[in-house]
Amino acid sequence: MPDDRHPGRHDEVHLFVERMAMAWADVGFPRMAGRVLFTVMSADGPLTAAQIGERLGVSAAAVSGAVRHLTQFGMLVREPVPRSRRDHYRMPDDPWYEGTITKTGLYKNFIDIADAGADALGGTATPGGARVGEMRDFFVFVQEELDSLGERWRARRAANGHAEPPAA
Repeated sequence: MPDDRHPGRHDEVHLFVERMAMAWADVGFPRMAGRVLFTVMSADGPLTAAQIGERLGVSAAAVSGAVRHLTQFGMLVREPVPRSRRDHYRMPDDPWYEGTITKTGLYKNFIDIADAGADALGGTATPGGARVGEMRDFFVFVQEELDSLGERWRARRAANGHAEPPAA
């Protein structure tokens, strides 16, 4: 985060990182993962876990769980450093697309489990089956909306001159 060309930038960037991490934590996102995500986002290039830890004032070990979480959701990309045991972490080309739209297999899983649950409860004619069936229907709706949202996002992104994100 230090930038000799812009005195005071370090403090402003640090405040941004901490405020965004706190806002994400308020909605259930792990705070350290948020701190790591926004630290990498604000860097001019890829960072190692040690560099992330240095910028945050924590150990590289404290960063490891956060980077694991973020790479699982496509919010960070992990790349090996040539001739080293270290890895670099960087943002993917379109992390919001990667972290939300491409991970919708999650909803397919919810739909399948809820469908089986409604059947196990005697179908939607029973109170429990009706509740589980409504949950399934909600996740079907969310899946359909995410598919549509992804198409609209890709069109807007292209209209704004951004490259198409890589295929999922």
